[in-house]
Amino acid sequence: RAHFYNFEDEATALTFDAKKSSLHCSLNGRWKFRHDLSPLEAPEWDEAKPESWSDIVVPGMWQLQGYGRPHYTNVNYPFPVDPPNVPFENETGSYFREFLLPQSWDAGQQAIRLRFEGVDSSYHVWINGKRVGYSQGSRNAAEFNITDKLNLEGRRINTIAVRVYKFCDGTYVEDQDQWWLSGIFRDVYLVAFPRLAAIEDFTITTHLDDEFTSAKVTATVQTTDADSADFRFGLKLISPDGRVIGQGEGNDQVTIDIAQADLKLWSAEQPALYKVLLSSGSHSQVVPQRVGIRRVEVRNGNILFNGQPIIFYGVNRHEHHPTMGRAVPCEATRRDLLLMKRCNINAIRTSHQPQNPHFYDLADELGFYIINEADLECHGFYKPERAILDAKNLGLSRVEAREATYVEAGKWLSGNPEWRAAYLDRAEQLVERFKNSTSSIIWSMGNEAFYGENIAAMAQWVKKRDPTRLVHYEADLEAKDTDMYSRMYYTIDELKEHIANRNDRPLILCEYAHAMGNGPGGLKDYIDAYRSEKSLQGGFIWQWASHGLLQRSSSGQPFYAYGSDFRQALNDSDFVMDGMLWSDHERPSPGLIEYKKVIEPVTVDNLDLAAGTVSIRNHLFFSDLAHLEASVSVTVQDQKPTSSVTMALPPIGPSSSGEVEIPEEILAPLREQSEENKWLNLSFFLHSEVSWAPRGHEVAWAQIKAPACLTVSPAVTPNITSDDESSIKAEVKEARGRLVISRPGHNASIVFDLARGGFRWAGEAGVTITRGPELSIYRGMTQNDVGFGGDGAEWKRCLLQIARSWVTKHSWTSNDDAISVVSEVRVGPPSLTWAVRARLEYTISHSLQSVSVRVTGDIEKRKGSSPWPTTIPRIGLDMALPRSYNTVNWFGRGPGECYRDKKEAQRLGLYESKVEDLHVPYEVPQENGGRCDVDWLKLQAAGGSVVSPALEIRMAQGPFSFVARHHTTQELEEKTHPHLLQECDDTLLYVDHAHHGLGSGSCGPPPFPHDRLYMGPFDFTMHLRLVDID
Repeated sequence: RAHFYNFEDEATALTFDAKKSSLHCSLNGRWKFRHDLSPLEAPEWDEAKPESWSDIVVPGMWQLQGYGRPHYTNVNYPFPVDPPNVPFENETGSYFREFLLPQSWDAGQQAIRLRFEGVDSSYHVWINGKRVGYSQGSRNAAEFNITDKLNLEGRRINTIAVRVYKFCDGTYVEDQDQWWLSGIFRDVYLVAFPRLAAIEDFTITTHLDDEFTSAKVTATVQTTDADSADFRFGLKLISPDGRVIGQGEGNDQVTIDIAQADLKLWSAEQPALYKVLLSSGSHSQVVPQRVGIRRVEVRNGNILFNGQPIIFYGVNRHEHHPTMGRAVPCEATRRDLLLMKRCNINAIRTSHQPQNPHFYDLADELGFYIINEADLECHGFYKPERAILDAKNLGLSRVEAREATYVEAGKWLSGNPEWRAAYLDRAEQLVERFKNSTSSIIWSMGNEAFYGENIAAMAQWVKKRDPTRLVHYEADLEAKDTDMYSRMYYTIDELKEHIANRNDRPLILCEYAHAMGNGPGGLKDYIDAYRSEKSLQGGFIWQWASHGLLQRSSSGQPFYAYGSDFRQALNDSDFVMDGMLWSDHERPSPGLIEYKKVIEPVTVDNLDLAAGTVSIRNHLFFSDLAHLEASVSVTVQDQKPTSSVTMALPPIGPSSSGEVEIPEEILAPLREQSEENKWLNLSFFLHSEVSWAPRGHEVAWAQIKAPACLTVSPAVTPNITSDDESSIKAEVKEARGRLVISRPGHNASIVFDLARGGFRWAGEAGVTITRGPELSIYRGMTQNDVGFGGDGAEWKRCLLQIARSWVTKHSWTSNDDAISVVSEVRVGPPSLTWAVRARLEYTISHSLQSVSVRVTGDIEKRKGSSPWPTTIPRIGLDMALPRSYNTVNWFGRGPGECYRDKKEAQRLGLYESKVEDLHVPYEVPQENGGRCDVDWLKLQAAGGSVVSPALEIRMAQGPFSFVARHHTTQELEEKTHPHLLQECDDTLLYVDHAHHGLGSGSCGPPPFPHDRLYMGPFDFTMHLRLVDID
């Protein structure tokens, strides 16, 4: 049946709060619990002594309450593959509690039912020692009529016992990428129905005319008293503003017309909800339901929602809580969805199973487009079939082998007629339970269950049962039984190739941009494609949140654990840490901040200084921009933004553009003639509070370079002969592998290491650079580098992680202008023959206050050389400074982390930060903390008895990127959790001429070609200067 609650009267029903209903009795709370390793060891109820058992909290997962261990796998079954059998070694949880039946309940007039909203994976139930029944299907509900098994005497003390099994034959179709956790993890409660003439089930459908100006709401009701022609029910329809706009009575169906004056359509942008009240003939049962008026269809190759093509700016959401697993409280779900709305997300795929009913209520209320997915996946059959195929040594390509394996893996269950009923049951459970959810606009048949006749049967049944919604299944590659093409982890080129050949139906990406660790990169490329190609209608990031489990180290430090932390022989390690929101569900990753930016509903271009206007584009589908205001300011090169001016926005219509005038006080500095670059800053924010955000919440922002400054100003090249006291010539001495440059009568010196390269730079006030700059082509790996599609495998084969730089030749000269030191270096790994050959030309002022280093080089390709890397992580210079250099100033993108393909969310501006605050504490340590498009960088030492000069860095070729931190690359690569990281004694600075993108190769493509750093010749010049602190 549909999910609903019974109430005793209309007033209580309109609260939509089951706790206030006298017909509802929750059994959540503390139960007695016993844990056994096999059902054969579980107690028989007539011999059990539950009073001696431990306590457990329901809803909850027993592995997170001290029984057994959590276990994570992505694809693999955690037991031998032998369907439909599972091992006798099958953890079993025995639950027991007493409950008091409400005194007001009358078993003569009422039927009492016991309902479980979710139990993993299967269970038997007893009431007062009498067996009630069995159910399986972890994320689907089950309901038992227990009226004749209840004790109605005296205080009405009753007992309930539940035996839960970790695995059952249904587990073969519940092999989602997940933690294997067990128990009663959703609400369990009693509900009272009228014994006769009860509303057993109902379906609410809405019908819009083709002009979207009038609508009908129809309620179709099934009753327990199916043979009674006398049964009647009442229907009352209440408008979003609280007025009763229609009512009627009928035997099984009632329709109410909605006039144009009362019609408000539901969308994710404007989630207008009507209220429906259904009452049984005796009025002893009132059932409320929120209803949105909307229509979804496919027409002319597009998904149309209320007649308009839309784009899904979506995410995949597993239900997960860091301490409660799948037993996610309603308030935690609300916090998730509120944050999604504030990040401009409009769609959710319920990966890979139906979610708690309260999720759909919130989605209806806040406004999301939901792909509602059946609890069905059998991905684990891939591994045995791939092992069989590989043993045949057929010489297939990776793609051919994958396709062949999918065909064979699909025969186990999805193409097996013996499993057809089980598949259809999961489709029916999904549709019947959530058929009245307004936000559920697409039914998904499951995930990664390959393809076969059982999937086709599911889709056909769903279409017949509910023609008002669309059907989705990714592995139906030709969309034979579905309404759209669906793909995972396509590149932009693959998207374009698809729509060039198949534009008869829309294409969505049900998974893309795998959000694991530092990434995903390339999000803007995807959104640009969605907004430019008619057939591309968006996608769903994988995934919303990481699934770490909160644990404490032996010293009491909190950390978020993943698969390999629980010592299970077969696990998929940190692959569960793949969300844009970190495991605490509070901290957005830099990737989520980036996603919010690239999908923002307002964009700006065409700054016309003569006309004093900009062009503003509204990317919303059903709303104008009248609900927003704009704050406008100017950023001048190397300066903080000017004071802002707030202006109202005209009501630019949905999917439209308009010219907006810029206030004169903002235009004036933009029009002034000067050599500095200037940017117009616009921030768009809510001018009134809405259901999901307060007034002033920033929805979008833009930064437009003033047209007069579109040509980049030449980079500043310091004149190293213009330093004070330059008439005092420095002395140069070479001895014992060192080249010492010093000033007579001064403490300043620069000491070159002629074996390893680089130098130690000491000014009058102390050491500024302890070692470096040293040429490097490596940075620490990210999870995207080492994943399926990343470049990390090649980098490791080529031993980039242990490549080192050493000097092969050096020379120096000194003249009246400066001192020149030339180092020829070789950068390469031990064991292999490939290397990068480079020349570093240092030009040093006689005052020892400034150094310029020009770096030129290329890959050395010798005959017979071992394979060299196609791409490299970076080309740059590494140096170490004293730990006291802990304040960083820069003009460039900030304030947050950014890389070449993940930088849209960071504004150009003037920033200051402590070095430790640049670090991003990813839950799996890795390369982090980059800042890019930087014009200049300055590091300052903390105050002391002697004021040390700041170190200023610029690049002759223009903007560069940098990382400053207190962790070595080796430390970030070797440590498995942030609390294990040890800081070093230096401030480490990595300044890059070029940097490889991030991509999403952990389970998707590497960086796109324009964001990759290919091995090839390079030439850049870095200027270093000691300057007084401002």
